[in-house]
Amino acid sequence: MIQSVKTEPTLLALDFDGVLCDGMAEYFVTAWRAYCQIWTPADQTLPEHLRGAFARLRPLVETGWEMPLALRALLNGISEAEALADWNGIVQRLLEKEGLTAAELGAAVDGTRDEWISTDVEGWLRLQKFYPGVCDRLRQTMSNGLPVFIVSTKEGRFIRQLLGQGGVDFPEDHVIGKEIRQPKSQTLRDLRQRFADSGPVRIWFVEDRAQTLHKIKGDSDLEDVELFLANWGYNTSGDRQTARQDPRIHLISLNQFVQPFPQWLPRD
Repeated sequence: MIQSVKTEPTLLALDFDGVLCDGMAEYFVTAWRAYCQIWTPADQTLPEHLRGAFARLRPLVETGWEMPLALRALLNGISEAEALADWNGIVQRLLEKEGLTAAELGAAVDGTRDEWISTDVEGWLRLQKFYPGVCDRLRQTMSNGLPVFIVSTKEGRFIRQLLGQGGVDFPEDHVIGKEIRQPKSQTLRDLRQRFADSGPVRIWFVEDRAQTLHKIKGDSDLEDVELFLANWGYNTSGDRQTARQDPRIHLISLNQFVQPFPQWLPRD
């Protein structure tokens, strides 16, 4: 039977990229344009032969500034296997070798997006799409009175623009983006405190990045937060296999996500 001890959430927190929105095509173009701004290669034609490898490395990227480094790694001959085995180490070595900082890379990525949006917003929007059924699920959940928050490392202004394009009338102050500059674990604490006066707060958090969930589950004060790994998002087969064996993390499919909350939990 369905587990009963966890009932249903009183607050739903969702990552954006890889949970609600598939922006892989936009990531690839943005990463390449930022790469060209930083390294100015002689041939700036989009390297289509790297599209698949870039998509497979994208689950390793925690924030957008690392995306041009994924291309740099591939173009420098670093294999996908090497990147999967030691991404953080590769990032640090590339930063040192190239004399770059996360802030400089982030400015290039965000500046690229800003220019793209200002000159061709329709083209930018076309390369991003919501996963099937998620917009309807958002509207239905909010219409039932459940507070829904987006907790993302993407800038909130981009999230709001995409939600508007998707026809979702989402509360502006419920979008918590990169500009907040704090770990998602702290954001979950803040949300719990924000609603504490309304009674017990049961937060369900859906994320596609396994490393983020592993960090959160290590915080004893967040052990009451239900953690879900979106298997349709930016994670590896190894991430999903680990989640299947982890009692603190529920592996959820897109089909489950669009169903009523009891369908999200495993059956006994």
